Amino acid sequence: MLEEKVKLSRLLRIREAARLLGLHPTTLRRWDTEGKLKAVRIGSRVHPRNKNAVGDRRYRFSDIRKLMGE
Repeated sequence: MLEEKVKLSRLLRIREAARLLGLHPTTLRRWDTEGKLKAVRIGSRVHPRNKNAVGDRRYRFSDIRKLMGE
């Protein structure tokens, strides 16, 4: 039971999430901006063109599973 909760709360890198969904990473970035699939921001790196976007995007495995219909 606990192991299953850990797996469901796992954060995926953008490429991992895109591969699971069969999408391009740019699509996931756009969905994050549009609010369709919100990313979790990790770290303190600032994007050079968007100073409000701080950190790398990570996606909850549970959110990806919902989109996959599981």
